[in-house]
Amino acid sequence: MSVALFHSPYGEFHLAPYPARHREQLLAWCAADLLLLEYALTLNVHDSSVLVVNDSHGALSCALQPIAHWTDSKLSQRAALRNQLRNGRRPTTTVWSVDDPPAANTVLMRIPKQIDFFEYQLKSLAHAMPDGALLLAAGMDKHLSPHSAELIERYFGETQRYRGQKKARVFSALKQRQTSNGQHEIAKSSYACERLGSTLVSWPNVFSATSLDKGSRLLLDYLEAVVPAETCIDLACGNGVLGLAAFQQQRASRVVFCDESAMAIASAKENALGLFSDDRDAFEFFHTDGLTAVERGSGQLVLCNPPFHRGHAVDDFVGRRLLRQCARHLPPGGRLLMVSN
Repeated sequence: MSVALFHSPYGEFHLAPYPARHREQLLAWCAADLLLLEYALTLNVHDSSVLVVNDSHGALSCALQPIAHWTDSKLSQRAALRNQLRNGRRPTTTVWSVDDPPAANTVLMRIPKQIDFFEYQLKSLAHAMPDGALLLAAGMDKHLSPHSAELIERYFGETQRYRGQKKARVFSALKQRQTSNGQHEIAKSSYACERLGSTLVSWPNVFSATSLDKGSRLLLDYLEAVVPAETCIDLACGNGVLGLAAFQQQRASRVVFCDESAMAIASAKENALGLFSDDRDAFEFFHTDGLTAVERGSGQLVLCNPPFHRGHAVDDFVGRRLLRQCARHLPPGGRLLMVSN
């Protein structure tokens, strides 16, 4: 495992990314993490009322010992907890993205990739934080939307844009009273799925939330030729379209949905119970790292449209890792139906 020493303004910590490949070159932090902590120290952020948001591998959680880590990612949660234990730090409570964040005096936030998810998080934070709460948000320049500061201002008020350093940038804002008015509602996306003859909904951080992606469309073309199985696993399920189609076409009498995104699992559950409300006992949902929470050999068919990215980078490591899990999980004669780019 590739463990490296992270020199932070709050101390030194031995950190490793998760999951990590053999001879991993990826560090468990980036310049945006370091910049956030530098500004936090400058602004004298030391009290215990700190909320960390989207901490990829635990660099922020190890340094600050926050009251909670608000995240959508099971992989990020695992990475943060492993690194905290590695450094003798108290494990941080995880609050999933589908739940409201806890109130805090200070928020340190890594700006997420999806702009809709970023807006959802800002709106939720503005609703939960007390007046005068400090938000520090950072990201790498090449991944930031040109509208990042505008979105923060929309929900928190006047926003300070700091000069970029090491190809990263920090924004800060103090929560203003008028930004918290009104009912906090979740803006979900939807599209009409012809293959299912119904509309599918997706929470803000779900892949291909507004249309059926080409990979899933191609896989569905081959689904009718698959030998039916007792249990089908929709791995990296997103909004659940593959597993739902398998159930509708009687390719399986039971479907297990797995994803590392809390919002993906929430979307799949909402769609499954909306389309097949009388068959709710036929579905099971796991917010998990791949197949790690599913009993080995319990599914005879796996459907998978795997991600081929790692954070912002195109990378086949995640997809290959899921394939290895399928090889260990499927019983003799089990089938994998996968699409890849």
